[in-house]
Amino acid sequence: MSARRSIIPIFVPHLGCPHMCVFCNQRRISGEQSPARAEDVRRALTDGLARLPEGTQAAVAFYGGSFTAIESARQEELLGAAQTFLREGAISGIRLSTRPDAIDGEVIERLKRYGVETVELGVQSMDEEVLRLSERGHTAKDAERASKMLKDAGFELILQMMTGLPGDTPERSVYTAERLAALRPDGVRVYPTVIIRDTPLYDMWRAGVYPEHTVEDAVELGAKIAEIFDEAGIPIIRFGLNPTEDLSSGDAVGGAYHPALGELILARRYLCRERELLTPEDRGRDVLFAVRRGRVSAAVGQKRSNTEALRREFGVRSVKFTERDMADVTVERLLN
Repeated sequence: MSARRSIIPIFVPHLGCPHMCVFCNQRRISGEQSPARAEDVRRALTDGLARLPEGTQAAVAFYGGSFTAIESARQEELLGAAQTFLREGAISGIRLSTRPDAIDGEVIERLKRYGVETVELGVQSMDEEVLRLSERGHTAKDAERASKMLKDAGFELILQMMTGLPGDTPERSVYTAERLAALRPDGVRVYPTVIIRDTPLYDMWRAGVYPEHTVEDAVELGAKIAEIFDEAGIPIIRFGLNPTEDLSSGDAVGGAYHPALGELILARRYLCRERELLTPEDRGRDVLFAVRRGRVSAAVGQKRSNTEALRREFGVRSVKFTERDMADVTVERLLN
């Protein structure tokens, strides 16, 4: 049995960011108010490791800013603080997030020297107009160039994308997912846009110039995007922002914020497959489906939303499920 894995996060909110993207307020997203220093890294690792169950494999991750755009001395201060833990085997690796236009040969050499294994690139969109309206400050070509450099250098590459940004459409988000899949990352994170207090996007929304990207929008689109990455064999690490007390208490004022967004998207994918197996001739019938073991709740949908939708749309009398050894997100119609 492989060791359990855990990430000990270190937040550097907005550190290294050349400007404010319209959707971003990392202090509210992360719940941290000030960027970490070396002593914070050492303390977080010491405390975090002490709380982990025995046999857990831990890595440290620097999140919340554009790490490789920070001045080099500060990067080395933060990375250096983790070196003793890395040499002693207390942590298995270092990962960080950054911008596509903050990757070059010098950066790669520094990350290699300090034992960084995984780099997450905040691509967000591969549509130039969406990038411009979101004030990202980089291009789609920057994302392609940085991804190739990191993969060629042997890093694990994680790409982040967003849906529902200013100027975005479902078609543009699907295009972004297809472009990212073509870059062959080791994983992706998909963050549907959330309207957060004290951001330019919040002001745009209140002024009526930005239409809200709702949870339903994110679920419908997320189901399509998940199919693209699944077909390419690229794992989706996460859908949606990690819930925090601040976001749940009012900092997330609109948009696609839901503590179980990934589960809603999985349920929608099951619903799409269930619909494909029914016809108008099923009206009044009892229907039995087979799904993968452990996936009945997803197939049923939150608060039985999938079964209720099928009863409403096809007029079936009942919908039941049984478990089998089969591929995930697949559904088989059984005779009963």
